[in-house]
Amino acid sequence: MLRSVYLFRSGRLARRGNTVCFEAEDGAKYLPVESIRDIYAFSELDLNKRALEFLSEKEILVHFFNHFGYYVGTFYPREHYNSGHLILQQAAAYLDPTRRMGLARAFVHGALANIARVLRYYHTRGHAVGEALQAVEGLAGRTGEAPDVERLMAVEGQARDAYYQAWDQILQDPDFAFEARSRRPPANRLNALISFGNSYLYTVVLSEIYKTHLDPRIGFLHATNFRRFSLNLDVAEIFKPIVVDRAIFTLVGRRQIQAKHFAFEEEGVLLEEEARRTFVEELERRLQTQLEHRRLHQRVTYRRLVRLELYKIEKDLLGDHPYEPYIAPW
Repeated sequence: MLRSVYLFRSGRLARRGNTVCFEAEDGAKYLPVESIRDIYAFSELDLNKRALEFLSEKEILVHFFNHFGYYVGTFYPREHYNSGHLILQQAAAYLDPTRRMGLARAFVHGALANIARVLRYYHTRGHAVGEALQAVEGLAGRTGEAPDVERLMAVEGQARDAYYQAWDQILQDPDFAFEARSRRPPANRLNALISFGNSYLYTVVLSEIYKTHLDPRIGFLHATNFRRFSLNLDVAEIFKPIVVDRAIFTLVGRRQIQAKHFAFEEEGVLLEEEARRTFVEELERRLQTQLEHRRLHQRVTYRRLVRLELYKIEKDLLGDHPYEPYIAPW
């Protein structure tokens, strides 16, 4: 089974014979390239053309994050699953306002349905999130009225605002008061967690897109423009509530991540290395968690669900079956 490799220490990645080696101050570690899906570099990483050529040959992506945990880019090897026909269909769907809106609405529908699932989960456990749940469900009913993508995204934004207002009731921790959503830079600890977790999920989806015939540069909810990738942002919207957000609630609720794990700097709030490791471990654990797939009648991981979501998009683009987003069954 393929796995991800996480590099939290600074060092050098080099080819050594038929494998790669990560060299750091405390020694060298050989990485089994045949079992690696992608590499996450959270610290300074040196590598040369020879190493990149070898990683490309082995179809291994490298995701880079900066000092503050912001995603900065991906080494995306030459695609091995190119399909000119599918790419043409993907571009045609983007250029057709009706088809683009259909897919964009599906992504928002999935995102808001999963947000409602999370709120309902905590509502039944005594948290005062009923008002937020009603607001999200009401806004979800308005997605069909949006005449274009811009106003559809505005409805989604309103629903997320209502959702985030319930986080204080879920977490009940003054050190992690929500206040308001802020990104670059995140203004408080909770926003630092959300930004880091979302960035991680974007790269997970990107790694899965690489194993399909889809082009990550052509999204439908997020505009295809000068941004390098956008389809991964679309698909990640569906999984943020049930993967990233629930991981945050678990880690803060169990005090595995506390106020001491953050540093306030001029550029924003920094999630320190120990907490990054803890967060990544929890996200990876969730992605490997198995659940029963209602249609396949077999157990699959959340990571596999991401790939299946991409296959459903392919079928829609090829005219085989309309795309329906994944909605958590609980």
